[in-house]
Amino acid sequence: MSFLVLENLRKSFGQIQVVKDFNMSINKGEFVSFLGPSGCGKTTVLRMIAGFETPSDGTITINGTNQTRLKTNQRNIGMVFQAYALFPNMNVFDNVAFGLKVAGKPKAEIESRVREMLKLISLDHLADRYPYQMSGGQQQRVALARALAPKPQVLLLDEPLSALDAKIRVSLREEIRQIQKQLGITTVFVTHDQEEALSISDRIVVMNAGRADQIGTPSEIYNRPATRFVASFVGTLNIIEATVIDPAANTVKVGDNTIILRESIGALKGGDKLSIALRPEAGSLSESARGDTALSGKVISSHFLGSVIRTKVDVGGNQISFDMFNSPDAVMPREGEMVTLRFNASDFLIVRE
Repeated sequence: MSFLVLENLRKSFGQIQVVKDFNMSINKGEFVSFLGPSGCGKTTVLRMIAGFETPSDGTITINGTNQTRLKTNQRNIGMVFQAYALFPNMNVFDNVAFGLKVAGKPKAEIESRVREMLKLISLDHLADRYPYQMSGGQQQRVALARALAPKPQVLLLDEPLSALDAKIRVSLREEIRQIQKQLGITTVFVTHDQEEALSISDRIVVMNAGRADQIGTPSEIYNRPATRFVASFVGTLNIIEATVIDPAANTVKVGDNTIILRESIGALKGGDKLSIALRPEAGSLSESARGDTALSGKVISSHFLGSVIRTKVDVGGNQISFDMFNSPDAVMPREGEMVTLRFNASDFLIVRE
């Protein structure tokens, strides 16, 4: 059942429209990530949900109640910012207790809830520390506990991991997801990092120029991108220019290679150009590899990346990258070598605008 509903949201700053007809329904307990490049409108949507920005048009509903014109402190929303935003003159206990004190909760209830939250984030032993005495990861956990302490209806996180180093980011995002599942709180997470979004989300909203280009599960977003932008932004994807041979048979030509697509070409006719896409991990050079389709071309380059070997092949003017797992006896393709890349026709995606 829909818990957080965004209908026809728009936001303009002067003549610049930064959010355009944004629509989405989020279920209770769902973890949704807004993913996109800087300036795409994802943080503006989050700030409208929080009440920091007022929509130019549209409505925001939480649990059946219209929130659009309510002040931030009337919405019962928890917010975690990129820069922690902890009070430097307060220790950990008082930072987490802040929202409860503002709400006028009894002292015993505050004590109990703060201890519960500190235990949840595994920092109950640091209750007397001040922010400057803690690492970035610890400070962000305190910020999370402070947001959760008043038992908000919705938790909003605005790129909370971007200021942390790579190793801490991975561990903390997993911790955030574990806590979210444990509490069952409806959560919206803003990020420009596709790996973050893919790894912890129930659904992802890929935003582009103020619009939701695609909304779907991580698997749907990665394996079946709906637009050229989603295809190019999420993961590494080869965009291959093909020429239609026989629309009725879904046959196209790439260089000197003729292939049959599984997906319908649609209204195109013979001779028309068509963009198709292929993930780097889809292909294999092994002659024993399972596959009903092949592309032959010349190796442009081959690079050792640790766990994988990434090779670029020229196929009829298209540079196609493919990955193969590293092994002690792996042989890297040589520059100038002619190779045949084998895969399944179902791995091809037709890229539509």
